[in-house]
Formats: sequence, C-alpha cells, structure tokens
Amino acid sequence: MQTKILTTSTEDIKTAAAIIKSGGLVAFPTETVYGLGANALDESAVKKVYAAKGRPNDNPMIVHIARASDIGRLTPMLSPVIISLIDHFWPGPLTLVLNKKQGIPDATTGGLHTVAVRMPDDAAALALITQADCPVAAPSANLSGRPSPTKPSHVIEDLNGKIDAIIAGGDCRVGIESTVLDVTGETPVILRPGIITEEDIEAVIGGKVEFDPLLLKNEPQNDESGDFKPKSPGMKYKHYAPKAQMTVIEGHRSKVKSEIERVKKLNEMIGNRVGVMLFEEKAFREAAHDFFAKLRELDEQGVDLILAGALSDTDGVGFAVMNRMLKSAGYNIVKV
Repeated sequence: MQTKILTTSTEDIKTAAAIIKSGGLVAFPTETVYGLGANALDESAVKKVYAAKGRPNDNPMIVHIARASDIGRLTPMLSPVIISLIDHFWPGPLTLVLNKKQGIPDATTGGLHTVAVRMPDDAAALALITQADCPVAAPSANLSGRPSPTKPSHVIEDLNGKIDAIIAGGDCRVGIESTVLDVTGETPVILRPGIITEEDIEAVIGGKVEFDPLLLKNEPQNDESGDFKPKSPGMKYKHYAPKAQMTVIEGHRSKVKSEIERVKKLNEMIGNRVGVMLFEEKAFREAAHDFFAKLRELDEQGVDLILAGALSDTDGVGFAVMNRMLKSAGYNIVKV
C-alpha cells in the first residue's frame, strides 16, 4: 500500500476525510498522541485498524467527535455529571466511557455494551472529523505494543505502507494518552490515568472519583482464563515497550542516581549500550510530554538497556507517567 504523507492544509484535510468516508485509514495528530482513524460506524474499516496495528480485537477503541452535540449519536442518555465533565474538559484529553447506542459495531467497542468517547483539542483533528462527517475510531497510530507516537516520524516508522495516509502535524502537546473515565456507574472510575487528574475531575463534579483496582497494582494483568474484557485501552495487553530491556529504579533521588550510575558502569564494562531516562524531580508535565519520544530516541540509538528513574506517584500527572513507565518496563522495578 502506498501511504500518502499529507499536511494540515485545508486541501489535505479534505483528502484525508474522503479516505475515511470511503472506509480507509488515516493517522492524524491530536493534543495527546497521534491517532489512527477510521469511520467508527463502519465495521470493516475498524477491522482494518486492528490489522494495521496488530491489535487484539477485544481492545476497545476511543471514538473521536468534533462537536459535543455529536455524542447523541453514540450514547442514549447524559447525566448531569457527564454534562458537567463535557462542559469543563472538552475539547481536551478526557475520554468518557458511556453506555452505547445500538448500531455501533462491536469491533469499535471490543464487544462491550459501552463506548469510549472524546473530543480532541487539536485543530487538524477537529477539521478532519468535521469533514469526514462521522465519529472517528482512533487508537494510537503505532504498532501494537510499541511506544505511542508523539511525532509524525514515529507514525511513519511504524505504519508507512500499512495505511492510506498520515497527516504530518507537529509534535503532540501533551505526550501521553487521555485520561479514561468510566461514568456508567454511580461513582466515576478512572480506567487510565492522564494529564487530567483525579483532583481535576473531583473539583468539577463535586464528588469522589475512584481508580480501577488494576491501576494500583504494580504488576501486569494476569488473565489466564481470557475472560477479562478491558473497558479502556491500556488495561490488559503489553503496552509502550521499547526494543531494549528496561528497568525502573525507585527510591530517594540521590540513591536512584547512584544506582543508575552503578548499573550503567557494570553493563558498559561487558559491552552493553545503556540509555538513561531521568526526569527532573517535579517536572511531571515535561515528563509526560517527553516520555514516549525519549523511548523512541533510545531505540534509535540502539541501546541494550534503559535505566529509568521513577517519578513520584503522589502527584496525579506523575502517577499517569509512572503507569506508562511501569508498563514499558514490563513492571521490572528495582527499589533502592
């Protein structure tokens, strides 16, 4: 397949929208990461997304809309809490898991009775969805299991020749995927942490928010029976993995630095190339912005081992970055 590399010009957005209308696949920028878009209501188009990414078909997709009013095409009812969240956070990096309307293909929702919906805060993304005139299902535009793409070059590396077009915008502003909030029950539940934190949400709804218990376990989801049905991307499968082995080192800052230096020297003595990822202690948003790009940069350098300093998970954004960091390392943690 010949992949078109498009710009964010009006003409190129129209070209991309026509591809989506005709059942094709287009990667496009959002404020979080690049998404791989297909018509969410076209089951055969959505199945192409799974094939292009090598993505398990029970991993639900997030449906992107361009106007808040379009949510009525996807869910039968909105509560006052949902309306407050939409008014405050959309467009923006908050995905809402809602009861779905009939007619939304099971391929889009991973066979669930719920649908995950968000309105991205990116001019090119909103223009594309508006021109396509349909909700757009869009997981991250990478090969399944690889670090999420935050630059056009990341998308080209993973998907060139596998999809119809890539809209090459700039770097994504946020750098980690949206917060996913399940609002189908009495108490909202965070299924995937992001830049919009528990505290941000509670301030808007005037009530408590819970975390899915899986987020609080520093271990992979073990589902030997295969019965676990994830309500959100990132809950079940291997995610964000670099090519190198990766270890997260957790503890007091000075001890973490010393341990990284010690392990780095030992590995270099036996001929291994070692990459280090150590963010400033409280630079949580910078870490969110840079994390995936840094993983890909270290892959390009051909390192054998990545040593990453843990961030404080008492901060909401730090917790979100640590969620990705632990998954990237396969939960390989050393405490010092």
